Amino acid sequence: MPITVQDALPAIMELRQENVFVMPKSRARTQEIRPMRLAILNLMPNKVETEVQFIRLLANTPLQVNVDLLRLDTHRSSANSEQHLDMFYQYFSDVKDNNYDALIVTGAPLAHLEYDEVGYWSELQAFFDWAEHHVTSTLFSCWAAHAGLFHHHGLKRQLQKNKLCGVFEHQCYFDHAALTRGFDDRFLVPHSRYGHIDIAAINACKELVVVAGSPKVGAYLLKNQSGSQVYITGHPEYDADTLKKEYLRDCDKGADAPMPENYFPHGDPAQEPSKTWQSHAFLLFSNWLNYYVYQTTPYDINLVSQDVRTNNYAE
Repeated sequence: MPITVQDALPAIMELRQENVFVMPKSRARTQEIRPMRLAILNLMPNKVETEVQFIRLLANTPLQVNVDLLRLDTHRSSANSEQHLDMFYQYFSDVKDNNYDALIVTGAPLAHLEYDEVGYWSELQAFFDWAEHHVTSTLFSCWAAHAGLFHHHGLKRQLQKNKLCGVFEHQCYFDHAALTRGFDDRFLVPHSRYGHIDIAAINACKELVVVAGSPKVGAYLLKNQSGSQVYITGHPEYDADTLKKEYLRDCDKGADAPMPENYFPHGDPAQEPSKTWQSHAFLLFSNWLNYYVYQTTPYDINLVSQDVRTNNYAE
């Protein structure tokens, strides 16, 4: 089934070239079903690239999902991004009375800032609190995962001296976990971050479950007991060349950029990397939408604010 977005969104053309079915809202209005309502709070500066990456994963599901792109009222991006935001994004203040079945909060390039040094931190905290009562399940990605774990559970990240960057092997910690249903025992995921939360501190929080990870990366996939919060510390949404572009960007800045591990063929940046994590990424987002959104959210979306959840898939 399709993902529904605004008719002129630039991501539509790129996704259609990949044979991904994206339906304009003008056509979706003729569909007599109850589609899922999903919002994306996109905190990344490269708006279109991030939209493509997440919408691609959302589109690989039998559910029809109507996507709203959101922005914070106080945060301003570059001039080019602002024009795109004005055309395709809604302010948080304009949707705060709405309910959503699902929400994605993307990462942000804020690796070395403390949370209270982020200019929009107070507004983001208010957004996190709003989601608890207006969204059935929220998925936090990378920086947003650490920010959400700090806000909701008081877990503070530590900044590592060396950046964790590359494609790493992970393992599932439960045989029949809903989020990892259908996964191989071991699977690959890209990471690109300095932040780290000690897994012992996470395990000490009774409200949280670590679903997948590894000794190298620590906790990768976490959730709270109800599944209303899902945290991903890596980047399953990344394109094959995203880590390469980040590496070349850091090299151009003159930074002591670490070469991504297990990424370039034979460790040679002149060779094109392969995408070895896509099947896991598709399955993860499909499982999330199915088990913690579609199977859980009330049919009457107005009841989301009453915290009505029909199932509990806690591992």
